This record gives sequence, C-alpha cells and structure tokens, in this order.
Amino acid sequence: MQEIIETSEAPEALPPAEIVDVRFRVPGRAATFQIGDLPCKRNVAVVVQTERGPELGETISAPRSRFPKEIDAKFPRVLRLATDEDLSRAEHNHGQEKDAGDVFRQLARELSLPLKLLRVDYRFDGGKAAFYFMSTKGRVEHRGLARDLAQKLHTRVEMRQIGERDEARLTGGMGPCGRELCCSSWLKDFAPVSIKHAKEQGLSLNPGKLAGMCGRLKCCLRYEYDTYAELRRGLPRIGKKVNCIHGEGVVTQQSILKRQVVVRRFSDEVLFDCSLEDLVERKQATPDAEATPEAKATPAESVPEPTLTQPASSKPEPEVSEWEAASTPDPRAREKRNQSGSKKSARRRPRRRKRGDRDKKPSKPS
Repeated sequence: MQEIIETSEAPEALPPAEIVDVRFRVPGRAATFQIGDLPCKRNVAVVVQTERGPELGETISAPRSRFPKEIDAKFPRVLRLATDEDLSRAEHNHGQEKDAGDVFRQLARELSLPLKLLRVDYRFDGGKAAFYFMSTKGRVEHRGLARDLAQKLHTRVEMRQIGERDEARLTGGMGPCGRELCCSSWLKDFAPVSIKHAKEQGLSLNPGKLAGMCGRLKCCLRYEYDTYAELRRGLPRIGKKVNCIHGEGVVTQQSILKRQVVVRRFSDEVLFDCSLEDLVERKQATPDAEATPEAKATPAESVPEPTLTQPASSKPEPEVSEWEAASTPDPRAREKRNQSGSKKSARRRPRRRKRGDRDKKPSKPS
C-alpha cells in the first residue's frame, strides 16, 4: 500500500501591529507612534510623548504594521490611554484658552497693534500658551505684547505670526470639491504651487477657479502635475505642423489624458482627432532623393577628389633648422608690435615732476 504524504505550506505570519497614527487638536498635525502593549483602537483618546512634552491626541487609524519605508524609523511611544483626569485637564485648558484670547485682544487694542487672533493653544501640562495671529501690516513688533501677556497669564508665551495658508488650516472649511480642506484634514506641509502647474494641465487661467479658500493657488493643483507632465511628453505642441493619415495640417489642441491632438488640415480647414499612431514623421530631403533617376539607375564610379598643389619653384628652398626658425623674427609680428607700441606711447601720460623740481625755475636758454 503506497503511502501518500500530504505537505501543506504554512502561511507566512503577518508582521505585528505596533504603530498607530495620532491626530492632535491643532489641524494638520498628525504623527505616528509606537503602541507597545497598549490595547489601542481607532478614535480613542491617548496621551503621547512629543518634542513639546506630553500631549493629548486621538487615534485616526487602527494599529497597523510598519510600511517598508518605516522599518528602520524610530517613532515616539504612546504613554497611556487617556483617563478621566486627562480629559478634565484638557477641558480646563480649553477654558483658559478662551480667557487668554480675550486678554490678547484687549492688550493689542491698548497698544494699537493691528493684529488678528486666530487661535490659542495651551500645552497639555499648562506650562506654555501659543498664540496664532495675523497682521495687516506685515511684520509687527510684538515683544511688548508678549511680555504683558506673560505677566497677566502667569505662564510662558509663544507668539506665532502666520500667513493666509495657515489661516485656512486653523479655521478649517469645505473646499469647492465638497470635502474638508486638505490643509486642515491631512496635509502636513505646504508644497510650492505656481501657475505653471495649471498651464501644464490645460486648465483655464481663471483666478476664481484656481484660488482656494485662502486666496492662494489650490494645493491640489500639484497632485496630478507629475502625471500630466508624463502623459504630455511626446505630444506635438500647439501650432506645430505635422503629417497625419488625413493629410498635412497644424496642431490646434491637445487632449493630454487621451494622448491625442486635434489637427486642422491645410487643404480644407477640417479638424481631425489624431493619436500618436496616426502621426507620420516628416522625412527630411536627402541628396539621394534629389538625384535624377538616371543617376540612381547607374551607380557612379568613385572619382578621387582633386587635391590642390602649388607649382614647384625652380630653385629648391633651403632647409631651416628649428633653432633658426624660432630665432628669426616674423616681419608681420614686428610691424604689429610697433603699431601697438606707438598707440601705448600716445596714450602715456606726461611724467610728473618731483617736489624738488617744482620749486626750481626753468633755466632760460643761452
């Protein structure tokens, strides 16, 4: 009886879930932390260790394993799950933020500073308060205001002047796409955006459609820029003359996502949609194409090119050694040197007399 041995490969064990993503009260701030042995879940308040000290945050994802690019990364750890005492302290700090905002506006009014307060953020331990504000007159000297705030609030004060993009991040809102603003939901850093990103994607240069809630160019213009730049590579530019299967014409429009162009034919001004496969490369004229059929039929014999030779003189020229050639001056070089010397001597200033010569009177000729 033949024994049949069945072997089954055991499935590979999944990597352990050891990190979690945490979001803080300030919009746009999110980071990754190690959970250790804590039973973390999604949408749970936790106390984590940051560079600014302990902070209260909320998990925005379930515990997960590390991504390939996060294998060697070192993350801070989650200290504990938030307790009732931690939540009550956060409520107390929230009340202090409202009172600090009123004090800020009153002192700014007394000092006649054109400042607009956007947000006050107290640390979890209450040892420092950060004020986020804007100014209508650029940079403003606010050291006196910070000193008065520290005296009245009895805590350390941090002043942060921000711009239009940070204002939209702190206040939040809904974008024209119907979703929450990227800067206030998940975007961490602002990448530079220019009008070049809109031109590359073929968008209409309408400021009302390209500007976001902050009044600047939308951050989402950069999301698909690399894709459009890659698809646009190889397409003939607008206004270029091309040959296609429908005839010769000029490119009037580009469809980047379809990788097609609209060609207007020269003969009857009719528009055609042409793909890259429909375009015919323009063949440059070569000397063989311009030759006559008779010349093409019979190959021409290779005739050596005539060389220009000087007539031989009756008397042979004497041989000159290298030393004699180097020592013999060239008459052309000598003439050129004399001309340059005469120009320099003409521009030369008259010699100044010494102090002793100035006192002496010129002697009369005898």
